[in-house]
Amino acid sequence: MIMPLEQLIEYDTNSYELTVAVTHRAYQLAVIKGPEVEKYNSKVVSLATRQIFTKQVEYKLLD
Repeated sequence: MIMPLEQLIEYDTNSYELTVAVTHRAYQLAVIKGPEVEKYNSKVVSLATRQIFTKQVEYKLLD
């Protein structure tokens, strides 16, 4: 799996929010080590980014 570069380029909202969301999701994936992580050769950052862009995982900022 490679990083979804086209979606990164087209992303038009706050890049800080995206970075925080991807970081937190990648950490969760690394800790869980589920079958999806195994399937994608432990590329948790790429997997987390793809999950967020495809709305498989949603995020919101907490105050």
